[in-house]
Amino acid sequence: MPKQVHNAAVDDYLTAIYRMWHDEGQDVIAVRIADRLGVTPPSVAGMLKRLIRDGLVYQDAKKRIHLTSEGLRRAEQMIRRHRLAECLLTQVLGVEWWRAYEEAHLLEHGISDVTEPALYEALNRPTRSPFGYPIPGAGEDAELSRTTLADLREGESAAIERVFEEDEELLKFFFEEGILPGEVITLAAIAPYRGTVTARVNGRDIVMGTEVAKKIWVREAGRDRPRREPSSSAARR
Repeated sequence: MPKQVHNAAVDDYLTAIYRMWHDEGQDVIAVRIADRLGVTPPSVAGMLKRLIRDGLVYQDAKKRIHLTSEGLRRAEQMIRRHRLAECLLTQVLGVEWWRAYEEAHLLEHGISDVTEPALYEALNRPTRSPFGYPIPGAGEDAELSRTTLADLREGESAAIERVFEEDEELLKFFFEEGILPGEVITLAAIAPYRGTVTARVNGRDIVMGTEVAKKIWVREAGRDRPRREPSSSAARR
């Protein structure tokens, strides 16, 4: 196999693929990667050729992109370091919750094989990030919910499991409105022609767009959707 070069650009692509597939349950295609990373389609095409050459991803007959076993290992390593950095920032350094994702992105590449286990122990072995995502390798085996706030029926309540973490302004909105993992949220009203819903958290009504409601994953008994297992994307390599 050709020598693999570990650099930030490669890791950003691998972690973007991981988040879309594993965390959000999406089929990963090139245009979605371009949109997620804010790059041009030709840039994505060039990087995909490199990742395929290096044995980190492959494309199926429908042009969906999958991580190979080595690509999955690399992605999980960076995701783990990123989420440990988020915990460090919020729990130890006192950085605002809504700033943690972007700040952790600056730190993740500086965490080595030596400092990673030490950081994990110093943080008392966390299993979830501040935004509700499992930390790979931390013993969190529960399946991720695929149910969002937008999937609930009017009047239904559920516990917030996780929120979309890659938009700092959206995170600030969630923080200011108390939309945090572990809180109970109720879908109080739906206004389909306006494209909005009204959620209730801690007795307060919050109006938001339906697209925002789709970025709040909740856990409600009996309505969860099964997630695809990580092994399925690597089975062919």
